[in-house]
Amino acid sequence: MKPRFYLDHNATTPLRPAARDAMLAALELFGNPSSVHAEGRAARALVDAARAEVAALVGGRASNVIFTSGASEALALALRPWWRRGAAAWQGLALSATEHPAARDGHDFPEAARLPVGADGRLDLAALETALKAAGRPLMVAVQAANNETGVVQPVAEAAAVVHAFGGLLVCDAVQAAGRVPCDFAATGADMLVLSAHKIGGPKGAGALALADGALHCDRPLLRGGGQEKGLRAGTENVPAIAGFGAAAAALMMTGPAEAERTRALRDAFEREIAALVPQAVVFGAGSPRLPNTICFACPPATAETLLMALDIEGVAVSSGAACSSGRVRRSHVLEAMGVAPALAGGALRASFGWTSQAGDVAAATRALRIAIERLDARRA
Repeated sequence: MKPRFYLDHNATTPLRPAARDAMLAALELFGNPSSVHAEGRAARALVDAARAEVAALVGGRASNVIFTSGASEALALALRPWWRRGAAAWQGLALSATEHPAARDGHDFPEAARLPVGADGRLDLAALETALKAAGRPLMVAVQAANNETGVVQPVAEAAAVVHAFGGLLVCDAVQAAGRVPCDFAATGADMLVLSAHKIGGPKGAGALALADGALHCDRPLLRGGGQEKGLRAGTENVPAIAGFGAAAAALMMTGPAEAERTRALRDAFEREIAALVPQAVVFGAGSPRLPNTICFACPPATAETLLMALDIEGVAVSSGAACSSGRVRRSHVLEAMGVAPALAGGALRASFGWTSQAGDVAAATRALRIAIERLDARRA
């Protein structure tokens, strides 16, 4: 069997050993964490420990971490018009044009203003201020810490300062940024942070909404009925997944900076190889601060679908820079917002490195890309 080389860590990253061990241990504890007997208390202790570990990752309080089934649910819970902080409320929503579809399409507001980004993929702060002035009321604003497709890092702290000056509330999707760039409450100034377990080496099916303070409360939570998670997310907690999430967060706290530098070296090496192999290649967001592990590129005139399949045949897993939903390659709303021409955007691929990545992945991806380009050139000849 041909060896496989995985360069799609932004989609999901392999389970860390510590997370696997924590999950296996949790599977032995069958008690319901809401029960008051010994078995229930043992399960509750695991959930509480994981809550503290996730809170530490974002520099928050454990009591302000709400576990969900994933980041999409956490965003759906956050982006609702029924949040309050004392007498303050936010009945309108604005979000950057490059937000993840979970934010763009998963909110519960009647409508949402779209905030433009520049050609570099970064939020236009002047446009944000203009939108807040024009709204005439405090808004909830959603800004990703870093884009999942291009890796472009957003000026979240600057945006938060503008939003707060107008009495607004800032929700930050920190899914891709966690452990790669500073994205805790102190660094972002956010009021809410959203995290996903399987992006940091934990299991799929666990996420979190972290609140900056305990005064924030939602009058109409997404899931109601059982009173779990401070009444903000009903349903028995997924103890094994939550335990794995906590263990992954703890591991990331220790290894994150070193992993970030190591993946940066791999990403930069691959970027150099692409430039040498395909002089006309384009790297999207190259002039902006980017996640250290991510490169979104095109090799015109090749299409993303053609290259993606060719690389997969050669044993290399990457993804399309266009949002991939249910296995379908679609035009990227992120590149469209950046003003990238449709023909060029149609060729966008994303390679993303992670904690298991090695130099051999770069060599394999370069070799596979060379073979794919040579085959395409031969067909056009």
